[in-house]
Order: sequence, then structure tokens, then C-alpha cells
Amino acid sequence: MKIKNPILTGFNPDPSICRAGEDYYIAVSTFEWFPGVGIYHSRDLKNWRLVSRPLNRTSQLDMKGNPDSGGVWAPALSYSDGKFWLIFTDVKVVDGQWKDSHNYLVTCDTIDGDWSEPIYLNSAGFDPSLFHDDDGKKYLLNMVWDPRVGNHPFHGISLQEYDSESERLIGNPEIIFKGTDIKLTEAPHLYKVNGYYYLMTAEGGTKFDHQETIARSESLYGPYEVHPENPLISSWHKPRIELQKAGHASMVHTHTDEWFLVHLTGRPLENDTKPLLDPRGYCPLGRETAIQRLYWENSWPYVEGGNFPSAVIEGPEMEEVPWEKDFPVKDDFNSSSLNLHFQTLRIPLGDAMSLEEKPGHLRLYGRESLTSLFTQSHVARRWQDFSFTAETKVNFQPENFMQAAGLVNYYNTRNWTALQITRDEQKGKVLDLTVCDHFSFAQPLSEKINLPEDSEYIYLRSVVKGTTYQYAYSLEGETWKDIPIDFPSYKLSDDYVEGGGFFTGAFIGMQCQDTSGRGASADFDYFIYDNR
Repeated sequence: MKIKNPILTGFNPDPSICRAGEDYYIAVSTFEWFPGVGIYHSRDLKNWRLVSRPLNRTSQLDMKGNPDSGGVWAPALSYSDGKFWLIFTDVKVVDGQWKDSHNYLVTCDTIDGDWSEPIYLNSAGFDPSLFHDDDGKKYLLNMVWDPRVGNHPFHGISLQEYDSESERLIGNPEIIFKGTDIKLTEAPHLYKVNGYYYLMTAEGGTKFDHQETIARSESLYGPYEVHPENPLISSWHKPRIELQKAGHASMVHTHTDEWFLVHLTGRPLENDTKPLLDPRGYCPLGRETAIQRLYWENSWPYVEGGNFPSAVIEGPEMEEVPWEKDFPVKDDFNSSSLNLHFQTLRIPLGDAMSLEEKPGHLRLYGRESLTSLFTQSHVARRWQDFSFTAETKVNFQPENFMQAAGLVNYYNTRNWTALQITRDEQKGKVLDLTVCDHFSFAQPLSEKINLPEDSEYIYLRSVVKGTTYQYAYSLEGETWKDIPIDFPSYKLSDDYVEGGGFFTGAFIGMQCQDTSGRGASADFDYFIYDNR
């Protein structure tokens, strides 16, 4: 069985893999998108399906007002004592001298069940994980953030015992690893194999110079010696390979006695001639998840084929178990809940959304604008392909220019484009384009598109073709009119946004805003995502 990378396409970064019997699960970061954390399930390490978004209540995760690329960073999933343990960070500040980040633990007996209320752990840094030692003790690891001027902000990896009976940390935290000269040491995962403790950490940041370091010790608290051929994996020394940015990894020992490594990666656009911030390109699909085979030599793990990612690997000695597609090409909104691939920004929409008021439709009540960090009425899903078509059919009757609804390609509050139905005092009901580029705004249509006042539904479409994407519309769903403006895909990437200081990926979805405060509603009849 061959496995083609990446195994989780689109924005699915910071993978944490665990095994429960013969089932395998990967948890990934979701940042400001709600519900928090995505958990994928596989029976063969090749075929994965999204099965859970465990942080689905504001009592567990309230990101209202969180900055772009704040929220849930680097969740760590483990299975012990007959239940699942999930550690996560909620990052409240991303810029400046501080990272205000709060670490929590939730548990559940089943992966897709009702996860517990969070147990607060600490706020010392981000990327926490939980290590279950074979003597029954449990330990919290996290990187420690140092805000002092003149100090390197990545202070080292901290270890502190966690008492599951009292549900609190006990004793004092100790720095067990300061990292290598690469610096930016984060994302600790601890394993015990054949008498050694193995500490895996990400280093070098999360851009193209990303890497994964591994160190070992015979003592839990160290000292830890670094792998003699560190890094364990990186793409930095291979600028032409398909999978770039390799790092932030975790490993798993299979029930077939094999070892595999899952890691973050990014795929740059091909043939992009736009000016580059980095000559390796732009990754609008965000940071994805790939898998590599490991082997052991002299009690050290090595990546099969060399310390860089391979696009295709030999899978485990397991029977292949494919799943049915977990996101239909066409979602008719006939379910009582949204498909797990859809998310909202920062908080659940609550009474700003309904799947019941007009059966077979997603109703969105207009809230704040696409630049808001608080209450956007916006439902979207990841770009998972370099080329695809997205389409929706919407009934919206705006009364003024403050009301708008339509189709949005979105990176964050400062970078997006939107094709929206709205109203103009002179023209009446119209279709208009708005562009937000590094918080600079434009409406590039020389003339807004007039819509019949008696039109009930308008069909909206976006076609993504590698380096560019366009919009189109139809009045009856058969004859489409292209809007002759090409938008560059690279502007919806980490590598473009604010010089690469953000961590998500491109989304496409449906949005309704009403900045007058009157809560005008839009009814979306279906949503298509077609990569065929």
C-alpha cells in the first residue's frame, strides 16, 4: 500500500497522532476558527476522515475578540487509562513582547463524544502536551515564553507533574531542554521507548526553515542529548521538493510494530510568477499534514529515505480501509447540524444561524463586517485543492447599502475578497465585489452589476485555478456570467499575509452582514465544493 502526501490537505497544521487499539487519530490546530480542534480517524494511516471537533461550546473555548491567528494552537491528543486526553492552548495575544496563552485539558471516553469542561493548567507558554509515563504518573510539557527585552523569547521546554486525581499541576516546573542553536524551540512531545525518554521539538519557526529535533535521555528530567544527525526532518536543505516547511511532528508505534511520523508541511503554488517573499513560493492551502515511515538504528529514529519528506511512502502492513467522502460535493443543508468541515469565526453563531427556519437552507442573520474580531455571521470551509469550484444559491433582499450577503474567499480579517448582493441608492439591488488586501480596501467593478428587483435567488460561484481565482454569477443557475477580474491565490497565504506572521490558510464560504444592526437574513440553498 502506497500513501501519497499530504494525508490531510488544506489548512491542517501541527499534527498530534495517537493510537487506541487499531484505530489512529490525528488532532490539528484550528486557530481562530470554531469549533476548536479537528480530529481525524484512520484504520490504515492512508485514508482519513474528520470525526470530531471537540471544543464546540463557549464554556470550553471562547475566542470572541481573539486576534487573527490567535486561538487554538498545537493541540496534543493522547489515549491512556481508557479515555482520550486533549491538551490545547488558547492564545489571546500574538503581537508584541508577550504571548498571552492559556493551556487547558479536556477528556472524553470516545473520540466523537461530549468532551469535558476544560481544566485550566497554566499560562507559561504555548504548545502543551501530556506525557503518560509507564509508572502511571502524568506530566505536562510546554514551551516557556520569555517576554524580557534582550532575552530570546523561547526560553525552553518545561516539565511539571499533573495529578489526575486532584486535576491540577503539582510540584514545580523545570526546564528540561533549552533547544539547539536553531532556536525557536517549541511543540514538545515526549515518548518512552526501550528505556529511553525521547523528546521531540519543533525548531526554526514554521516557515520554510522549519525542522524537527529529537533528543533522548535515560532520565525523565534529562540531560537530553540531541540526535547525532539532527534534524530528524526538514525541507530547508531541499528547496525543490514538493513538500516544504517540514517540521512540528509527532510519532506513533503501530499495532503492526511499525513506526511512523506525522508532520506539518506546505505545498507552494507551481509556476507562480508574482514577486516572492521567499523564492520557494506561496502556500494558499496553508500548512498541511504529511506522514513518513521511521526506522530505528542505535536507539535513534530516522526517516526512511533521508531527513526530508517524501511525497509517496510505503504504508504500514495493514489492510486498506477507505471511508466514504466526509464532505459531499453538494451540501443541501438538509441536516440538523452543519457538516464538520464548516466552521465559523471565534464563536458559535447561535441565533445568528438556523438550519430549521427555512428547511433545506442555511439562514444567516447579518452581524458585523468581515473585518470584525467579534461577531461575524460567516460559515466557511478550507481550500483543500489548488483547483476547484465553489458555488452557492442565495436569497437575500437588502434594504440598504449596510446589508450584504454572498460568497467569500478569506484568509483573515485583513485579507479577503467577497462577491456580495447589496443595495445602492441609485441602482437598487446590485452585486458588487469588495477586496481587502492588507487592510487596504477596493471595489474593483467599474459598474456594480444590476440585479432584478423581483429576483428571489441569485447563484454565485468562485472558480480557483492554481495561481488565480475568479467569480461568476447566474440569475437562473444555467447561464453563468464571468466577472472578468483575476484574483491572485498567493494573497490568501501565510507567506503573503503580513510578511508570513500568520498561520492559517485560505477558506471559502457564505457570509451575511448588516452593520445597521437590523439583522437582515440571507438564505443559502446549498453549497458546492467540487475538485473534480
